[in-house]
Amino acid sequence: MQLFYDFIPIIVFFVAYKLWGIYVATATAIIASLIQVLNYRWRYKKFEKMQVITLAIIIVFGGATLILHNPIFIKWKPTILNWAFGIIFLISHFFGKKPIIRYMMEAKVNLPTIVWSRLNLSWVVFFLTMGFINLFIIYNFSTEVWVYFKLFGMLGLTLAFVVIQAVYLARHVSPDQVKL
Repeated sequence: MQLFYDFIPIIVFFVAYKLWGIYVATATAIIASLIQVLNYRWRYKKFEKMQVITLAIIIVFGGATLILHNPIFIKWKPTILNWAFGIIFLISHFFGKKPIIRYMMEAKVNLPTIVWSRLNLSWVVFFLTMGFINLFIIYNFSTEVWVYFKLFGMLGLTLAFVVIQAVYLARHVSPDQVKL
């Protein structure tokens, strides 16, 4: 459910793009992201770090798109966001007490340290790869193709990656290790 919640600004962006074009879509994505962060804050009395990072990046890159009237900035936002997450996961792997993926998931599942490391590094590779794929789409296809990729391509690749992760985890987790 969290994955869908995180994709709401992207869906809003897509619908606004289809109705009014890239600049209105950019403005609505900024507003939708702000509402999402404030709603989370209101409901849970705290900020979700990933949402705040995403909001900051969309304000900077979306704002640049609107101010400079150039869509390249909003197109680069997914790359910057994915690379930022990839770097954060990578830094946590080498410099933190434990990988960031472990902080995110260990309340629900108990895994050996090596599995946490592999899982974390696979997310690093995924995020960095998604950034490069986005750049490939930006510079080889139209804005319309990029918008479709942003919603359907990125969502599809993310879901496929999560399924692959689940299959990998299933090999390392017994039912008694899952914490509900």
